[in-house]
Amino acid sequence: MTSAPDTPNSPVESRKHWTFIDLERWLNERRITEIECLVPDLTGVARGKILPRNKFTEDRGMRLPESIIGLTVTGNWPDDPQLDTLIANTDRDMNLVPDPSTARVVPWATDPTAQVIHDCYFKDGAPVDYAPRTVLKNVIALFHAQGWEPVVAPELEFYLVDKNTDPDQPLRPPIGRSGRAETSRQHYSIDAVNEFDPLFEDIYDYCDAMDLDVDTLIHEIGAGQMEINFLHGNPLDLADKVFFFKRTIREAAMRHNMFATFMAKPMAGEPGSAMHVHQSVVERGTRRNIFSNPDGTPSAQFFHYIGGLQKYIPYVMAFLAPYVNSYRRLVANTAAPTNVEWGADNRTVGIRVPNSNAANRRVENRVIGADANPYVALAASLACGYLGMMEKIEALPEMKGNAYNLPNATPLPQSLSESVRLLDEVPEVARLLGKRFCGIYKAVKMSEYAEFMKVISPWEREHLLLHV
Repeated sequence: MTSAPDTPNSPVESRKHWTFIDLERWLNERRITEIECLVPDLTGVARGKILPRNKFTEDRGMRLPESIIGLTVTGNWPDDPQLDTLIANTDRDMNLVPDPSTARVVPWATDPTAQVIHDCYFKDGAPVDYAPRTVLKNVIALFHAQGWEPVVAPELEFYLVDKNTDPDQPLRPPIGRSGRAETSRQHYSIDAVNEFDPLFEDIYDYCDAMDLDVDTLIHEIGAGQMEINFLHGNPLDLADKVFFFKRTIREAAMRHNMFATFMAKPMAGEPGSAMHVHQSVVERGTRRNIFSNPDGTPSAQFFHYIGGLQKYIPYVMAFLAPYVNSYRRLVANTAAPTNVEWGADNRTVGIRVPNSNAANRRVENRVIGADANPYVALAASLACGYLGMMEKIEALPEMKGNAYNLPNATPLPQSLSESVRLLDEVPEVARLLGKRFCGIYKAVKMSEYAEFMKVISPWEREHLLLHV
């Protein structure tokens, strides 16, 4: 048994083999009185229960209805008769089992509180195969079976906006310490970041208390748009950190009288927000980067990984751009990709290869939106690269110019409805991610799309009311 370290903020890496006894010691050391038991659903929303510390025991057998995994972003169960063939229509319970390695304090709580992510299991002990964490674990296991370890590093963009309680009103940049809101582009401006120093001091304090390993903070192109970079590591660990980070940013922003949003395109006339994910693959034993040959040149597997992304990303866009709003980001000349071309140090492509030495050679998937569920998006992207290496898919020639000006490039889907339909055309991906997962996910997204289509927008009233 691995003992829990005595340090106040034990690195997550050292917790990989923690038992429930280790977790209990960690809770006792911090005098935790309350536990948030969390389960990420398909949309990335934190579901679960809050328990007093003395009720949080290994033999408690905490349960939740399995339907909570497949709720739409509006909190509804999809109205799809095909779901009866994919999931029990009795709304049975699933058993929740805490992952001790995910334990974090809740630094903004008044009383000593912890949050712990739980995995979901059926009554017979089998993992709930359509739970997002399970899906990502299954994809990582595919790499392990080949003697590989995938490594990722997300870069997450988000907007700070003025508090908005009326959804009919457009979002606006927040007021900074100068008493003014941003009205011009402040890309990489240090002074623009300093406008929100009190907020970011809290964010860094919260992230440090939660061992989230955030790296750099920058001001992005949009008014009030920021980006946080994470240090590279295990995909499941990083997905957990992004999941926690989104909760943290929203909470910190509200405490400073503003909102933080991860919508892909929250404001008209401003760039969208992405979750760029750097990806590489190393040998499990030697930690050698398999994207590089011994002489430092790019390996065949490097190009096959790119080839897999190029072939399959258009078909898995529903996992990377999961909402109607997501597709407003993917337009030319807005720092967002419109196709799956690849290029070295080229930000106009969907698949960028950053400058690096041979040991750190990696691929950056720039297609994923900030609104994507991190577990689902990482699973889908890694699955595409894995298929590329297993099927030895050749990458297209490198794009050395502006990819927006390429008329014959394979375009990305332009809408959620198109993306959901394309899921039916990739049985290879469905086999890796799970047919039930893909079926339930598709039902959730089509239900959300149907809900969106019931809403009449201001544009329609303005331009169609008296003119058609």
